[in-house]
Amino acid sequence: MKLIKNIIKTSDGSTTIFLPEIQETYHSRHGAIQEANHVFIKTGLKYIIDNQQKKSLNILEIGFGTGLNCFMTLLENEKLNIKIDYIGMEAFPITTEEVLQLNYVKELKAPKFKRIFKEIHQLSWNQKHDLSSVFSLTKRLEKFENLTDANQYDIIYFDAFGARVQPELWTEIIFDKMFNALKKNGILVTYAAKGSVRRAMQAAGFQTERLPGPPGKREMLRATKL
Repeated sequence: MKLIKNIIKTSDGSTTIFLPEIQETYHSRHGAIQEANHVFIKTGLKYIIDNQQKKSLNILEIGFGTGLNCFMTLLENEKLNIKIDYIGMEAFPITTEEVLQLNYVKELKAPKFKRIFKEIHQLSWNQKHDLSSVFSLTKRLEKFENLTDANQYDIIYFDAFGARVQPELWTEIIFDKMFNALKKNGILVTYAAKGSVRRAMQAAGFQTERLPGPPGKREMLRATKL
């Protein structure tokens, strides 16, 4: 069944997609950009650079969705200027019509990157594309359950729908796959903080940390493959 998608504005002024049939949004209603910045940029990207002094990164996003996390990583890398290979997995891509209703370029004050944001969504799937001299993107049209990569990534952005909607994606089986996909000392960051999620991560071998969450959420999780 194809779900109806509505574009709504979140509390920080940025837009997200709302699926009324399952009462789920692609990002936090308290602020799509605020959430992405806190969970994935600050607690993921910046953390690993500050603590591991990386000169290059392989990043996997589970749940490419609107492309917001990818776009914000690209913008942040304009300051960092390190080599980033970004892989985004998505089983159900959004449409061009939906992309054009998202206001991330405006809200992030990045008019120079308007073309690149549109290009992110127009690029062919399952092929590597260079968006700049230091940033490449590969979009994989694939279900998360099919992940078989091994020892490949420094960071995983885990941005799937919540356990209420897709409980099968928050199990030890899935976290085993992500644990195997990470390099030693690699990290996984997610907005989730449920005890069952943390226990599934630990059962897969991760060391977990409860951290302050983004606006509207008390906590989030970061998991490390030691």
